[in-house]
Amino acid sequence: MELICPAGTPSAFMEALSAGADAIYCGFRDETNARNFPGLNFSRQELEQCAAAARARGVKTFVALNTFMRAGDEDIWYRAADDAVRIGVDALILADLGLMAYVAGHHPDQRLHVSVQASASNAEAVQFLVDAFNARRVVLPRVLTIADISLLARRVKCELEVFAFGGLCVMAEGRCSLSSYATGKSPNMNGVCSPPSHVRYRKDGGTMVSELGAYTINRFAAGQAAGYPTLCKGRFNVADAESYAFEDPVSLDVLEHLEALRDAGVVALKIEGRQRGKAYVAEAVSTMRKAVAAPPAERRKLAATLARLSEGQQTTSGAYDKRWR
Repeated sequence: MELICPAGTPSAFMEALSAGADAIYCGFRDETNARNFPGLNFSRQELEQCAAAARARGVKTFVALNTFMRAGDEDIWYRAADDAVRIGVDALILADLGLMAYVAGHHPDQRLHVSVQASASNAEAVQFLVDAFNARRVVLPRVLTIADISLLARRVKCELEVFAFGGLCVMAEGRCSLSSYATGKSPNMNGVCSPPSHVRYRKDGGTMVSELGAYTINRFAAGQAAGYPTLCKGRFNVADAESYAFEDPVSLDVLEHLEALRDAGVVALKIEGRQRGKAYVAEAVSTMRKAVAAPPAERRKLAATLARLSEGQQTTSGAYDKRWR
């Protein structure tokens, strides 16, 4: 299976290249990119240089134009698509149907991948995108079981890519409004849920409290690993019991399921983390590269390496191995 690796900066791009990526995904330094944060992403010139370096090594470059267009300002997204095609990237990762239509109409030879933000998670939705826009690959939301993926693969005529390691969204990406409710910032328009500008940690006696906007998300005892505050990973009092209602603050890791995912029809494994530093990229990519090549019995030690890079230093198989609570 192809290993798809993140790069939030040119230096992270080069680390992914050296660590064994088959393809590297990145984005422009503007609002076409759902990871448009200060200090991250690529100018047109930087992307052109990185894509050339990747091409020389036989590695593909994917550009994520994965936010939704603002009415009246569509030209910002159209120009980004035109520039990415001119640079010669291998695929565009798109979420907005209007932008898919533009690329299909103006650049019919350009390979088009459907972003996880499009939330295409059933055969009818996926095949529509294939038929309407010649989508070649769909990145699936992290809410499907392996059985779901296997059934889907048999019913659609395109490649399927899944997330294999990194931040775990427990909702259907592209459809979650929890962060918008708490912060006023849309994940579809402004990037990541729980934007850093609205995140706060504070001490309350011997407890570390994490907050998102005006909401307390969690409390951690001294020495306990503190996860990043998102509403779906908050700790709540439910029926007189304190627990995580949806999912613990952990990262996704599918090392135990590589063969099952391959057999289900998955062609590409994606590492999350364009907002992470180059040290994370280097270790996550090199470790996943070894894991894909290693027999199952040898992966336990590699899983321990990945756990150190994970949210709260813990990992889960997510929906690949279980249903939500």
